[in-house]
Amino acid sequence: MSNLETFKYDDKIVRNFAIATAIWGVVGMLVGLLAAFQLVFPALNFSAETAFGRIRPLHTNAVIFAFVGNGIFMGVYYSLQRLLKARMWSDFLSKFNFWGWQSIILLAAISLPLGFTSSHEYAELEWPIDILIAVVWVAFGLNMFGTIIKRRENHLYVAIWFYIATWVTVTVLHIFNNLVIPVSLTQSIPVFAGVQDALIQWWYGHNAVAFFLTTPYLGLMYYFLPKAANRPVYSYKLSIIHFWGLIFIYIWAGPHHLLYTSLPDWAQSLGTAFSIMLIAPSWGGMLNGLLTLRGAWDRVRQDPILKFMVVAISAYGMATLEGPLLSIKSINAISHYTDWTVAHVHVGTLGWNGMLTFGILYWLIPKLYNTKLYSGKMANWHFWIATLGTLFYTIPLYWAGWTQSLMWKQFEPDGLLTYGNFLETVTVIIPMYALRALGGTIYVLGVFLMVYNLWKTAKTGTIENTEVSFPPLKKVKKQKGEHWHRWIERRPIQMLIVATIVVLIGGLVEIFPMILIDKNVPKITNVQPYTPLELEGRDIYISEGCVGCHSQMVRPFRSETERYGDFSKSGEFVYDRPFLWGSKRTGPDLHRVGAKYSHSWHYSHMEDPTSMSPGSIMPAYPWLFTREINTEYTAAKIRVLQTLNTPYPENYADKAVADLEKQAKEIVAALKSQGIEQENLETKQITALIAYLQRLGTDAKPENITK
Repeated sequence: MSNLETFKYDDKIVRNFAIATAIWGVVGMLVGLLAAFQLVFPALNFSAETAFGRIRPLHTNAVIFAFVGNGIFMGVYYSLQRLLKARMWSDFLSKFNFWGWQSIILLAAISLPLGFTSSHEYAELEWPIDILIAVVWVAFGLNMFGTIIKRRENHLYVAIWFYIATWVTVTVLHIFNNLVIPVSLTQSIPVFAGVQDALIQWWYGHNAVAFFLTTPYLGLMYYFLPKAANRPVYSYKLSIIHFWGLIFIYIWAGPHHLLYTSLPDWAQSLGTAFSIMLIAPSWGGMLNGLLTLRGAWDRVRQDPILKFMVVAISAYGMATLEGPLLSIKSINAISHYTDWTVAHVHVGTLGWNGMLTFGILYWLIPKLYNTKLYSGKMANWHFWIATLGTLFYTIPLYWAGWTQSLMWKQFEPDGLLTYGNFLETVTVIIPMYALRALGGTIYVLGVFLMVYNLWKTAKTGTIENTEVSFPPLKKVKKQKGEHWHRWIERRPIQMLIVATIVVLIGGLVEIFPMILIDKNVPKITNVQPYTPLELEGRDIYISEGCVGCHSQMVRPFRSETERYGDFSKSGEFVYDRPFLWGSKRTGPDLHRVGAKYSHSWHYSHMEDPTSMSPGSIMPAYPWLFTREINTEYTAAKIRVLQTLNTPYPENYADKAVADLEKQAKEIVAALKSQGIEQENLETKQITALIAYLQRLGTDAKPENITK
């Protein structure tokens, strides 16, 4: 026994992440609840900083990176130490990870409502925060691998495989999706444009879901479910298939977010094929989790922790079946841009991430504080409240999505659209939005109940770092006939390298041809760069989060070309940095809105949407009529775009502001002729926004596509 090494696990860092998980969960869900109610009661858009377009990305970032992110660190820091029989390698890096991550969340909470956004889904934070994310994430990785190297256990358990794959893949995704050139401290311009930007964004966007919301939580499932059930994982072999199949296939699936768009068909087809293949490893993991509970279903009926985990795993199975089905083109033609997609996403977030996090917290907090859960009955109530809230949230959205798609595509016998006015397809689903908001309210009430229960639990106990004793690591030589995976499990660096190669294959095959082969983006000769005023108007459009409700991608469906105009071509987006194709239509597509309405129509519509569209749920934007166009960085934007091969004339940056002012005066003169009078209107943001909207889709003609 003299060779035992005694040390203490760092449980206080786990406690800190657990508290942050609960707090940010409440905050992120309350922001989402406000956004849900804004779609029913537009008057709840109180100001620029609380308008739907700005708080929607705040909600997604808070739930993904604050709630789930802290949940990941909580689970990893607890399980990793125990699986490796070692204290975390560096207390400093642990604390840096915690406080650095909370700083990132606070910066997001400040910057997004102020309109500082890159407009990339799930990656809206601007470049200084992106750098901080990279630094904190690397610190986490160093701490994790340092702990793995000094471990006292030879084999790496399946949960650790998923932690390793998560770390390396998120690192790669974060770097490539945030290749930008800064213009100022709060703004940057992406290196990639149009179709290329779209492909890289959804390579990131889909795999942010895969490798931030899924793989680390699968690692947590493989650790905490057996612990809570006091049973071993059902199948070691199935866990191997689950892991390697998932990380290889997942990375290919991103293009299924861009079906029927201007993305080349070969890339769309790859995304669809690999998405369908995802069903096999995903369901293998789900079955591995559920079958771990074989023979323990009597306990499941009694134990709220296991109930949370069973519903979470079931939701994972549902979401990972539905996702591949939605990537089939015929189904995607119905679902894309509708609330069906929103319902699908929330089955995963509310069901999979939310329920599993709740179950882990209920199991973990009593362990950390060396006490019993304050109220099992309260936890049981929370389970039923959360389940009811999830159903009330998702079912109305499924119904709304199917309603939207059917109404968008409906034609009369004479060939005219039955619902030619897009607003008709919005007002009919407002009751479903109300039910969704009710479901969200129920779900959040359950979270408040959990927070109270866990707080009372913590008050009855005390937290001390757990002291343990283990012998030092004894290296094991490869045995004759030993399974190859047993060998690689003892070699974390080799596993990291192999996992990296497996993950990178799909990304390289899909992305490199789009970047290197010029024919993938056919040119259209009369597509020109945006004027300085249009460029500033586009940045205002981005800042206000208009892309959250309006797409800019007319798909090649008769219903869309009849409603909006000619379908979109890839060559039209060569100067779009970032791309703005959108992923949801709460309002109509805007790619062909240019020259469709008068300047005064846009002016009045932004001032009071209901004056032009009675019954509209779009918020008003009164601040656009008082805030000045910021021309401080206009010249810098032109210079950056020129370095990215945007064909502005030489030295054009020096005269850009003068051209901006000239075009603004022309728009104001047109507004005056249409009866709009406002002092100093040529300097106001509304003028720049009108210039941008009037440009959309006006300079591309099919006959000008070069061969």
